Amino acid sequence: MTRVKRSQNARQRRKKKFTIVQGFRGASSILYKTANQQFCKALNNAFIDRRLRKREYRNLWICRMNAKVRQLGLNYHSFLYKNTFSQKLNRKIFSQLTIQDPCLFCSYAQ
Repeated sequence: MTRVKRSQNARQRRKKKFTIVQGFRGASSILYKTANQQFCKALNNAFIDRRLRKREYRNLWICRMNAKVRQLGLNYHSFLYKNTFSQKLNRKIFSQLTIQDPCLFCSYAQ
């Protein structure tokens, strides 16, 4: 069996990972084994957080709408049930209306 020299390929592969983990703290940006582990962990957390971000934004929109609707003397559920059949506006748009144009939002609540 012939001998395989891997120095160039291995160095390029490691260098690519080191450029990605450049800003990590401690040994995570210096030692290859820990850098590789942190790189995998960072990719996994990014995958999870992309899904969590959607949940958090929806929760924020609901909280904003609920606060505004309660000022008008209704509750969130009855407001949403009343408006889902008449207009096709989603929670994000209603939430933006509470901040940018409260008068228009009040007209939807009536």
